[in-house]
Amino acid sequence: MFIQTETTPNPATLKFLPGQNVLDSGTADFTDAEAAAASPLAQRVFGVKGVTGVFLGSDFVTVTKADEIEWDHIKPAILGAIMEHYQSGAPVMQGSAQASGHAEHTGEDQEIVSQIKELLDTRVRPAVAQDGGDITFHGFEKGVVYLHMQGACAGCPSSTMTLKMGIENLLRHYIPEVTEVRPLA
Repeated sequence: MFIQTETTPNPATLKFLPGQNVLDSGTADFTDAEAAAASPLAQRVFGVKGVTGVFLGSDFVTVTKADEIEWDHIKPAILGAIMEHYQSGAPVMQGSAQASGHAEHTGEDQEIVSQIKELLDTRVRPAVAQDGGDITFHGFEKGVVYLHMQGACAGCPSSTMTLKMGIENLLRHYIPEVTEVRPLA
């Protein structure tokens, strides 16, 4: 098994490509080992000292490290953990654990929210996945779209620029009711 790695715009995050399917649908974001209980793969990666986050996409695993740790010191152990997982035959997610997606929204803004989700799914999420992350819809209130940033996007120095100059401009162009985009705190 050959696992490729790619840098991301976030210097604390690397994207690992195992050359096979990771998740069939959606994404999964784990911010600590306890949260990763539903994923044998994420648990194995969290076993590497210095790992602070694991994000699973369709065909990649994004790993975030502590600032004081150098990639040269932990990258081989992470590669080994991913390889061991796939060789073990264990599932990526256990039981009925579901990967995350957009938050549900009901109410009078349902049509606007459907348009927002459609634009996110077709224009934003594929581009963000290339950088090892994901952005999902969390809410819409009084013209403000709330988005949840995951994987390489969470804590990325360029994420504010991506939100304001990219996503906000895109949504405002196609959906006049959108006035602002904010990340979930």
